[in-house]
Amino acid sequence: MQTVLFTKLFGDREVAETVDTIAGLGFDGVDLLIRDGFTASPTNPADISSAVSRCREGGLSVPLATTDLSNPAAYPAESVLEACAAAGIGTVRLGYWKYDPNMRVTEQIDRARRDLDALGDLAERAGVRLALQLHGGTVHSSGALAHRLLDGRDPATFVAYPDPGNQAVQEGRENWRLTFDLLATWLGCVGVKNGGWYPAALDPSGRRAWASDWFGLADGMVPWPEIIAHLRAADFDGVLTLHSHYALPYAQALDQTRTDVSYIRRLVTG
Repeated sequence: MQTVLFTKLFGDREVAETVDTIAGLGFDGVDLLIRDGFTASPTNPADISSAVSRCREGGLSVPLATTDLSNPAAYPAESVLEACAAAGIGTVRLGYWKYDPNMRVTEQIDRARRDLDALGDLAERAGVRLALQLHGGTVHSSGALAHRLLDGRDPATFVAYPDPGNQAVQEGRENWRLTFDLLATWLGCVGVKNGGWYPAALDPSGRRAWASDWFGLADGMVPWPEIIAHLRAADFDGVLTLHSHYALPYAQALDQTRTDVSYIRRLVTG
């Protein structure tokens, strides 16, 4: 298992600073965010190549990139996928097919599957794999829903990206073993974060509201020791991508990230 850090934490900081910081924190590599205002832009494929080169100079691998690619007609899909392939990034995380409560969900799933058909063709030509992340607010928030989109697809082209933290804090919650069992055929990477729920203020009716937040990896609802033990037993050799989404000052977020990666490394090595 490779342990990498999602670069969203660094915003538009210089690539050199980002690489040096990630290496200093003790990660194996980088999950490169390709989004305007972040480490690389989808409208400038040269950003991808230069960022990957700088990562490798700093001793970091780049096995995974994250994009907002869902509708192939509304995103520079071909150029981004080709740039990732040329840079040696093997897996590209897709964007989201958001759930619209005003439209039948079966129609939304059908539309997402059509998009995935087209994206799969582009990925095969480029020579990369596409990762579908479990994320709240989408028609792939759970293992059961993601299976609807991945069913029948070649795991050489499509990989599943479970994210137990999203399922705990957002929606799509199910027994984590069920998630990994359903998606085992395609399992390629796992989002690593933790969070939970806590009671908040009363509303005017007297009902107690509940709120959620991101917690340290050892402190939330996700049983990471059990999940990592499961992955080890299954000989999982994919990517663990750690997400530092903490609403903390930057320096404090780095401190928490350092604690998190030390914790997950202890679990991985046993």
